[in-house]
Amino acid sequence: MKNIYFWIITIIITLASVVYQRTTGPTYPLSGKVNIGSETIKYKLLRSYGGPDNAEITIEEPSGKINGTFTFKRYKSHDEWMSVPMIHQGGKLVAYIPHQPPAGKVMYMITLSDGLNSVRITEEPVVLRFKGDVPAGILIPHIFLMFLAMLFSTRAGIEAIGNGPRTLRLAFLTTLFLIGGGLILGPMVQKYAFDAYWTGWPFKGLFNFGDMTDNKTAVAVLAWIVAVVMIRKNPGSRYWVIAASIIMLMVYLIPHSMFGSEIDHTAVPK
Repeated sequence: MKNIYFWIITIIITLASVVYQRTTGPTYPLSGKVNIGSETIKYKLLRSYGGPDNAEITIEEPSGKINGTFTFKRYKSHDEWMSVPMIHQGGKLVAYIPHQPPAGKVMYMITLSDGLNSVRITEEPVVLRFKGDVPAGILIPHIFLMFLAMLFSTRAGIEAIGNGPRTLRLAFLTTLFLIGGGLILGPMVQKYAFDAYWTGWPFKGLFNFGDMTDNKTAVAVLAWIVAVVMIRKNPGSRYWVIAASIIMLMVYLIPHSMFGSEIDHTAVPK
């Protein structure tokens, strides 16, 4: 029964950390609502787009009484802001962001007007990052293995705290899942999405840490390799496993895609 309870606790911690990481990241859709006159407009704005065409931005507006102005420019660029009217289409206000290369970002704002009142629905511009399409045959196994890595990392940490007999086996499985999902499939996902296998330290330079996602993966893999080596040498070295489990949890608490790949257009002369 104790083993069942430990797995229940493990699953709860893992699911909570995964949900937190995804929903707090800079590519998760930005949701909210804004009042204009007597109308309340709800919105859900894209901050990531993986299609081959222009990114469609929509606002639910079934009354047809409210108009929208879409203002945008490339992120980190010398571009001037451009404004276009949003189109009434199927009970929505619609605008399109011109397609960008992988890792290209566009910042945009939406202003609504009912003829008497006008309001900008977000205080700061929303930033959307374009990415390439990742085949499901690579993306799904990557996500699955990374989930298993976090699951078994948490369970290994709990087992080590209780000085349980399965510590080494759980630590080994954690490392195996992490290497498969993070170091093998991870770079493949990165290549499809942003046309680069690895954009983190140390390949960006000694003092340029690059993509945070790659760095998180590297730290977690190193921590678990050390933990497995140490506990194999000395089965009583369970504190290495506890430390690796804590590091893994801290890695997952960093929002997904934070400081991710992006194109800096300001590096190109006007």
